[in-house]
Amino acid sequence: MSALSGVRVLDLSRVLAGPWASQLLADLGADVVKVERPKAGDDTRGWGPPFLTRADGSQGPAAYYLCANRGKKSITVDITQAEGQQIIKKLIENSDVLIENYKVGGLKKYGLDYESVKAINPKLVYCSITGFGQTGPYADRAGYDYIVQGMTGLMSITGPADGEPHKVGVAVTDLFTGLYASNAILAALHARQSTGEGQHIDVALFDCALATLANVNMNYLIGGQTPPRLGNAHANIVPYQVFPTSDGHFILACGNDAQFARVAELVGAPEWAQDPRFATNAARVQHREALTPMLAERFRQRTRQDWLTALDGAGVPAGPINTVDEAFADPHCIARQMRRDLVAADGTVVPQVACPVQLSGTPIEYQNPPPELGQHTEEVLTALGWDGAAQRKLQQCGAI
Repeated sequence: MSALSGVRVLDLSRVLAGPWASQLLADLGADVVKVERPKAGDDTRGWGPPFLTRADGSQGPAAYYLCANRGKKSITVDITQAEGQQIIKKLIENSDVLIENYKVGGLKKYGLDYESVKAINPKLVYCSITGFGQTGPYADRAGYDYIVQGMTGLMSITGPADGEPHKVGVAVTDLFTGLYASNAILAALHARQSTGEGQHIDVALFDCALATLANVNMNYLIGGQTPPRLGNAHANIVPYQVFPTSDGHFILACGNDAQFARVAELVGAPEWAQDPRFATNAARVQHREALTPMLAERFRQRTRQDWLTALDGAGVPAGPINTVDEAFADPHCIARQMRRDLVAADGTVVPQVACPVQLSGTPIEYQNPPPELGQHTEEVLTALGWDGAAQRKLQQCGAI
């Protein structure tokens, strides 16, 4: 039995934040029905190359789609048609959760907004994911991860200190929002056990991106200074950054004074640990411009592997900067089984990245790869009471 066995999720979202949330719920055992546009489907199905090659040699969906839709059922429904709305409302009757990421008010004209569907199923947990939330001066704006990274200060602290601001290499705002949304959904399901009622969850990319600035936020709120862009350095810990060696770079994550003393010993300068400028982390942060070049000069004298071996032996956290292929080839990645190859009904092998949550009592089961467009439409509609003739009529009018 899975952790969320018996929980039914109706997923009206597309692209990344919403599908990321519903994929986690699917991984945990929820029955997730993904609703897509007839013929077109989720936009990310076409966001390639690269595209999956099916067992028969034909082109499948883009890798982007495959990253966020594992374990779901796909049905195609045109919600702009009355017949399509009827299908969605029938699904809502027996759903525990609905996830949507339409613009604010976008579903009201179809009778699928929270206030409308609450009358159908008062126990429904309805999660709305938008760029800027249901309220505020930007509520009507479309939300894009890249733009939100810029608006919330994330890009202002990312990139070289003397270069232009950079976005993070993946859409972290979307991903964090999906994680916040799934947490909120689980909290609302728990609350429902006591109240017997569902509720509306309002999750915004803007809010989530701002919240995840964490200590940088507090540096500003407490210190009153606008946080600078520090490249690979840390705002509050020194030395905690990338250093060059004779044949590459590595990451040193020196988290306390005892570790720094061991670093000083390894680089042949034990006296640095007694120097008032460097003896404490607070002093090292204040004098980082003096310490960092001194460390860099010493680290350049040996190879990366030499330093990683020495630092590991001394109990000082350090690590390589791997490429993605190197990360997947790492023996620890292999031991943790972070790559999972799932096999579709037609024999197509679909590589997946494992869910990073391991439960001892209700382990995650990797059964179904991301579905083909509309793969489960007939199955789901039949279970809802539409027979073959009725489904053919829905196809003829373009509702499915």
